Amino acid sequence: MANPLIGIFRVKELRERIIFTALMLIVFRVGAVLPIPGINVGELNAYFLSQQNSGNAIVDYLDFFAGGAFSNFSVFMLGIMPYISMSIIMQLLIIVFPRLKKISQEEGGRKKIQGYQRIGTVVVCLIQSYAVTQYAQSIRRSVENLLSIEILPFTLIAMLTVTTGTMFLMWIGEQITRRGIGNGISLLIFAGIVARLPHAVWELFGRVRDRQLNPVFVIIVLIIFVAVVALVVFEQQGQRKIQVNYAKRVVGRRMYSPPNTYIPFKINPSGVIPVIFASSILTFPLQIASTVGGSISWLGAVSLALNPHGALYNILYILLIIFFAYFYTQVSLNPIEIAKNIRENGGSIPGIRTERIEEYLTKILNRIVLPGSLYLALIAVIPTFIQWAFNFPSSISYLMGGTSLLILVGVDLDTMSQIEALLKMHHHEGLTRKGHLRGRNL
Repeated sequence: MANPLIGIFRVKELRERIIFTALMLIVFRVGAVLPIPGINVGELNAYFLSQQNSGNAIVDYLDFFAGGAFSNFSVFMLGIMPYISMSIIMQLLIIVFPRLKKISQEEGGRKKIQGYQRIGTVVVCLIQSYAVTQYAQSIRRSVENLLSIEILPFTLIAMLTVTTGTMFLMWIGEQITRRGIGNGISLLIFAGIVARLPHAVWELFGRVRDRQLNPVFVIIVLIIFVAVVALVVFEQQGQRKIQVNYAKRVVGRRMYSPPNTYIPFKINPSGVIPVIFASSILTFPLQIASTVGGSISWLGAVSLALNPHGALYNILYILLIIFFAYFYTQVSLNPIEIAKNIRENGGSIPGIRTERIEEYLTKILNRIVLPGSLYLALIAVIPTFIQWAFNFPSSISYLMGGTSLLILVGVDLDTMSQIEALLKMHHHEGLTRKGHLRGRNL
């Protein structure tokens, strides 16, 4: 049992969970290369190969979040992003409409909200899948044999297939969370990013070999990448501890003194959620504008304005990250609820009056969230900086920082913390000898 990796596969429950998760991720990757019926794969690959040198920032961006499934026109080409977009919309609606908030707090209300969210996801998928068919028609003007069937049947089949694919991914994510290891939705995004790594590394070596990239710049970027990974791990593990003292209680003839505890406020309480939410919110209009923009002039203008390399996109990206950092922190760490629980259990914070606990916690959270959100925004715009400063291709720069790096590190820490908890539960050594891993779900 000296080797924790061997101990992972000796625990039956953990072994079964890991194998189940691996099988589900294999299904996901197979679906990412399975094309929509009616698409001529050879002509499609030839078209994107001809566009490789000129580059298409919008397609690369959408392909990045779909794990390469977008450029394959696969059944999973929309990925899991429609579900994430709808979850954001539903959380905002719960705050805006008291009726929905009341339903969510009732017994069985969570299942009702999830039902509404699934219905909304279908609607979002239908809208985005129709935009995909329009994009296929725009490619058809350059590639005559792209479609093997007529436009109308292809539109209906593509909308049905892509929508079903996204709903199936939702089911896979739920099954991984329930029967596998880690958060299912997060692991699907994680797997899509990791699947792009071999191609990006091969392209990097190819450009260095062809002298399109300066080897010195590559070394500098790799050093930046390692430094940012270390900073992300350090930031994800950091927290501010608020000490809470509880009064003694008399139970029967004995007086019990509950141990003093603390409230752990992480430096970045919302984790990588603001980055994912901001990306999802921008991806939805970007996909509609870029795929339909060829036939509608004003949508074409929106597509150009929302270019992922442009200033407007990055400004909106930063503002949305800051907004969702505050929004999600208030939802997950409500100072009013925390203060109420402390008072009801006879607790107090040293040096703070009982009636001012809420004000004190709000002040602490605001001090933490602002630098945390700015830090996330800085990490998120690293790909744009790498492309601008070192002329790196988007397929490589997206993996060198930003959303991908935050997701990779965050999901890895979360999965490792769950594995370590299961190992400790079965009286095995954990993955680390010093301290404990603190995970956070996406």
